[in-house]
Amino acid sequence: MRTIMHIDLDAFYAAVEQREHPEWQGKPVVVGADPKQGTGRGVAMTASYEARKFGIKSAMPISRAYKLCPTAIFTPPNFPLYTAASDAVMDILRSHSEKFEQVSIDEAFIDVTAKVSRGDKNEIETFAVAIKNEIRQKEKLSCSIGIAANKLVAKIASDYRKPDGLTIVAAGREKEFLSPLPVRKLIGVGEKTEAVLKQMGVNTIGDLAALPNEFMLKEFGKIGLYLHEAANGVDNSEVEECYEVKSINRNYTFEEDTKDHELIFAAMNEMLEDAHSSLTQNNFRCKTIGIRARFEDFETHTKEKTVKEATKDLALIKTTAKTLLQPFLADKRLIRQVGIRLAHLETADTRQKQVSEYFKQQDLK
Repeated sequence: MRTIMHIDLDAFYAAVEQREHPEWQGKPVVVGADPKQGTGRGVAMTASYEARKFGIKSAMPISRAYKLCPTAIFTPPNFPLYTAASDAVMDILRSHSEKFEQVSIDEAFIDVTAKVSRGDKNEIETFAVAIKNEIRQKEKLSCSIGIAANKLVAKIASDYRKPDGLTIVAAGREKEFLSPLPVRKLIGVGEKTEAVLKQMGVNTIGDLAALPNEFMLKEFGKIGLYLHEAANGVDNSEVEECYEVKSINRNYTFEEDTKDHELIFAAMNEMLEDAHSSLTQNNFRCKTIGIRARFEDFETHTKEKTVKEATKDLALIKTTAKTLLQPFLADKRLIRQVGIRLAHLETADTRQKQVSEYFKQQDLK
C-alpha cells in the first residue's frame, strides 16, 4: 500500500505575479495578452482566483476577459520568472521523497510511503501540511495536495478542494471517493468521450465504474479497459522521474471554436515563447518544429518541419510554425485547439536535468 501525493500550485502564473507585486494581492490578475481596452487579440493564459470570480478562464479571448472585468490587472507572461519559481518548489518537493515525478511546471507527484506510517491519516496530514507550509514560507506560494494510494486518485483529489486544499483518500476507499464525481473529472475523459458517455446515461464516475468490462472494451477499445479500471480507482503506475527530454510540447484549447487568425497566432506565439524559455534555459536547441490543430469535429492534424541545423532562434521557430499553420487556417472548419512541439533536442551539456516539466500538455480549459 503506497502513499502518493500530488502537489498542484494554485493559479501558478498569476500567483507568482502577485508574489512579485504585493500591491496586487487580493486583486483580480490576468496573465496574457494586452487587452487594449477590450479590443486586444490573444488569450488569457491564467487568472488569479479573484479574477475567476468574474468568469475569467484560461484560454479565454483577452477581449472577453476585459469585458468581464475591465478593472482587472492584465500583465504579460514572464516565463523565466515562472521557471525559477517552479524550480525552487520542485527542489522542496524532492527533499521530501526519494521518488519524485514532475509532470508540469506547476505540479508533481511524490511517493512518501517510506516517510509516513502506513494508514496513519494524522501523520500523513501532518506531513502534507508541513510541505504546504514550507512552500508558503520559502516561496510565498500556495498549493493544493491530493493524497491516495495511487497517482490517478491523488491527482483527482488535489483538484477536489482548491485553492490551498488538502484531500486524503484512504486506501480502499478510492471507488467511494470517485463515484459521485462528474465523469469528466476522470483522467482521460475529454469532451468528446464525455458526450458519448452521457448519451449512454453515464454522468458520474460511479456510473462508468458500474458498466461491464466487456461492454467498455466493445464500445471504446483498449481505452475502454483503462477507463473502467480508472473509474474503479485502479492505477498501478509508479512515481518516476523522467531524465531524457524528447520534446517540448504546449497546447491551447480555445474556450470557443474559432477561425480568428489573430487569436490563433497569438495563442501559438505565447506557447512558443513559453517553450522557447524552457529551451534556452536548459541549453537546448531543436531541429524539428511541429504544429497540431484540432478542428471543431475533433479531427486532429499535425505538420512538422526539420531544419538543417538545430536552433534556438525564436524568430526562425515562429516563422516556421506560422508557415506550418497556414494550411490549417485555410480549412473551412473552426479550430478548437492548437499545439506546438519542439523536438529532436540537442545540447552541449551532457548532464541530464530534471526536466519532466517539458512534457507538459498545457490543455487550458
